[in-house]
Amino acid sequence: MTDTSTNGAAAGAGAEAPVQPRLQVLGQYIKDLSFENIAAQKAAQANEQPDIQVQVNLDAKKRQNAENQYEVAIKLKIEAKTKTSSEMIFVIELDYAGIFLIENVPDEQMHPFLLIECPRMIFPFVRRIVSDVSRDGGFPPLNLETIDFIALYRQELARRAASQPTAQA
Repeated sequence: MTDTSTNGAAAGAGAEAPVQPRLQVLGQYIKDLSFENIAAQKAAQANEQPDIQVQVNLDAKKRQNAENQYEVAIKLKIEAKTKTSSEMIFVIELDYAGIFLIENVPDEQMHPFLLIECPRMIFPFVRRIVSDVSRDGGFPPLNLETIDFIALYRQELARRAASQPTAQA
């Protein structure tokens, strides 16, 4: 009990400690999931690993009527093709979202926070879903590599910067 009064006196006498950002996952869920098993028999007969292409998109938006709450979604499209003939084997499309409570983040840092930190927190669940769906579709579990959300964010900034002069011309 004496800790409370001591901390209060120390806080009032000295400089205030910087306020730490607060990030809390309020919920997470599958928004959309599609698995197209196009050529299961061909894949089972093939002796080669399929060529896997992964497209990643991110979406973040503030929730209406909810203070400091944001929805962040990872959107994946995964295509598996045979290496020799480029025939499609399967396609997985997954939109996975999290609802986040975010406080004490300056406005200028909110955009990268939403598109780097939030996806980083929900990605392990995305990886598990993709692994389970590919396995349940009759294929070996597809274990996604870790996504570098910082690099993805920088690529998006560079793409936007490159398209800016074109839009003004």
